[in-house]
Amino acid sequence: MSVSLPAAPARDLLRGLLSNPYLLLVLTMAMWGGHSVVSRLAVGEISPASLTSLRWVVVTGIMAFISGRGLRQHWPALKPRLGYIAMMGALGYTGYNILLYWSAHSTTAININIINGAMPAVIFLGAFLVFGQKPRLLQWIGMLVSMAGVILTGAKGDLATLLSLTVNRGDVLILIATILYAGYSVLLRNRPTVPSLVFFTALALAAALASLLPLGVEIVAGEFFWPTWKGWLCLVYVALFPSLLSQLFFIRAVELIGAGRAGLFTNLMPLFGASFAVLILGEELAPYHVAALVLVLGGILLAEWRRAPG
Repeated sequence: MSVSLPAAPARDLLRGLLSNPYLLLVLTMAMWGGHSVVSRLAVGEISPASLTSLRWVVVTGIMAFISGRGLRQHWPALKPRLGYIAMMGALGYTGYNILLYWSAHSTTAININIINGAMPAVIFLGAFLVFGQKPRLLQWIGMLVSMAGVILTGAKGDLATLLSLTVNRGDVLILIATILYAGYSVLLRNRPTVPSLVFFTALALAAALASLLPLGVEIVAGEFFWPTWKGWLCLVYVALFPSLLSQLFFIRAVELIGAGRAGLFTNLMPLFGASFAVLILGEELAPYHVAALVLVLGGILLAEWRRAPG
């Protein structure tokens, strides 16, 4: 007698996934943590500007198919905000990504993840500077503790390195990228009142157009080269996971449990990223890395302590 195991239909599995915000957020943070590892794997396999440009071209094509009708329907609401959309796509997506890929040429994936991990603290600071949203005392303390972790990472655990101003170029680039994305996150408060998928499609298109400028510079400078087969694999991962699925998953999770509670899960990103860097790239997790992780995550925990759920 043969026994056949019942197979759950794919749509039921998808429905279950999309109704579980915690699984969506864990998967999202794993994709974002893996992004820094792939950026290191991409060095010498695909040029930074072409990786940035091609990823957003792929995402724009997919999103145009998914929500092209919605984009046309909501065009009257988007048209007056084209300057805002162009700025958000250029800085938050194109600017952040190309700085990430440049930084990967001169720093480790572990460093990238730890510095990126301070982003919630930078967002708190940005909200205060732009909108006058005053952090509570614990949030100020949390920001300072998290930034201490970033400084410790940049100094490689050696105060003399910091005092001699010999901080790694890649660490500086990823810090600038983190500031750019934090600014993008703060300014999302002023986004047009259109569905999230439509807004994301518009941003992806803006990012694809903005990426043509650094791509042109890269070509003129003679630094462009066709991707190797490994470079194409990196592109596929970056386009489908950090650029597309993770964004859709995060949007859905925010719809289910709110932005405040969903934002807490960003604390997992440096943990995933550092773990992947050790397991996949064989990078060394030094004692100062562990101390920096504790400072970054501990600072965010302080900043989020007793914060009202979103």
